[in-house]
Amino acid sequence: MKFNYRVVLLIVATVIGLIFSVPSFTQTSGGKKITLGLDLQGGLHMLLGVKTEEAVSSQLKSIASGLKHFGEHNDVLLDAISVQGDKVTFELMDADDATTIDTYLKTLEGTVVHAADGKYAISITPIAVEKLKVQAVDQAIETIRNRLDQFGLSEPTVARQGVDKILVELPGIKTPQEEQRARELISRAAKLELMAVDEERSMRVSDMSESEAESYGDKILEDALQPQVKHLVNEIAILDGTMLTDAQVGYDQNNRPVINFSLNSAGAQIFGDFTGKSVGKRLAIVLDGKVYSAPVINERIGGGSGQISGNYTVAEANDLAIALRSGALLAPIYMMEKRSVGPSLGADSIKASLIAFATGAVLVVLFMVVYYGYAGIVATTAMIINILLIIAIMAMFGATLTLPGMAGIVLTVGMAVDGNVIINERIRELLREGAKVRKAIEGGYDNAFSTLVDANLTTLIAAVALYMYGSGPIKGFAVTLAVGILVSMFTAILGTHGIFSALIEQIEKSGNMNRWFGIRLERKE
Repeated sequence: MKFNYRVVLLIVATVIGLIFSVPSFTQTSGGKKITLGLDLQGGLHMLLGVKTEEAVSSQLKSIASGLKHFGEHNDVLLDAISVQGDKVTFELMDADDATTIDTYLKTLEGTVVHAADGKYAISITPIAVEKLKVQAVDQAIETIRNRLDQFGLSEPTVARQGVDKILVELPGIKTPQEEQRARELISRAAKLELMAVDEERSMRVSDMSESEAESYGDKILEDALQPQVKHLVNEIAILDGTMLTDAQVGYDQNNRPVINFSLNSAGAQIFGDFTGKSVGKRLAIVLDGKVYSAPVINERIGGGSGQISGNYTVAEANDLAIALRSGALLAPIYMMEKRSVGPSLGADSIKASLIAFATGAVLVVLFMVVYYGYAGIVATTAMIINILLIIAIMAMFGATLTLPGMAGIVLTVGMAVDGNVIINERIRELLREGAKVRKAIEGGYDNAFSTLVDANLTTLIAAVALYMYGSGPIKGFAVTLAVGILVSMFTAILGTHGIFSALIEQIEKSGNMNRWFGIRLERKE
């Protein structure tokens, strides 16, 4: 047997295939391995809806908050700043400040400003509204994905479905406790706001209606720890979670979990300015519409840091910190569909797929060996290397294997052998025409090359299209199909060619083409 570069490449590929596929076959902890999808190991499937209209409301509140800070920072007297329906309204108290406020309002992109007699109304343009709704879904997808990654789940699927829906699949979620924790982490808005307490009217909050509070530019919020306790805070927040840069779990003097948060430079300046002129007053730390604490400001607080305390467990504090770090959802999400896939169903799916795979592989091997002789054994060897390489490549890139993906692997087994069938038939044709063994082998590969490339290239294009436009299960099938095509071209065209080239002398010496290629040649007298 003479080694050539094709055989060397095949040996190297085989070694790589063995090294990187073994952890997936044995499911050992060491090394990279394929992650099983939801349909194979069980887990949680959810379809979420996004209330995109709430993103517009949040944007209006953000505009109002920025307007309030601008007025205070630049000594521009603004009165009755409030959000009314789809507008932010306020009144300019000094006409001399009109130029200053108009210059600021021009910096607000996607807005329309109406002004008359010192009264202003700011609304968002229809184009900007649609853009905000799209951004709300995009941001929700990214935020949920970040939260799940930090949660420690392996290969979660988070993808857009339609215009305003999100598909979430969480493999490996097996207990109700895990499911509940994951659902809370996903759906939590994690909207942090720092709001001034209305000290003048807070004593009457227990007897105050929502409409009366609104007439003062305030809102009533309940206490997170004692729901019966109410807080009266200014409707327009001093700052919100968009200025948050970090959130970490810490412990107070009583060794209870708290969340320490940090603000960016703009947030730190706003925070410092507010606390500097509000000494002796209270500041409410509001999370998702509930007041977690309302401490008295004793001095100016610089550095842009704060603390959220509550009756948390360590796990709850960690999940809250994750939600804050990953960013607040621009719009609330709600559950549209939920179903759990049990691990037993996944085990049954794996068993059925393996039976189908083994049955197909055995039948293919028997056919190839019986029909093509030693050439069938070469094709079978290429098929085994093909499977090892598919598993290895998917493991190296951390791909997720789903049930359709396993179907893709089974399909590529047939495709891998199909290439060798074409090549072997070309070789047999040339042998029947009286060509020498060496010339028949080389001619067989040359003649089959363009056919194999054309056929596999068109299938590869289809696989790429399926991956680009398909959903989760379709993507899994497309990945294994694409990898299988590329690997089968390598093993069928390059690998088996190298083996035949290495064995050419033995084939010529034996002269038994029936044994090597399953063909009986008539001897010429």
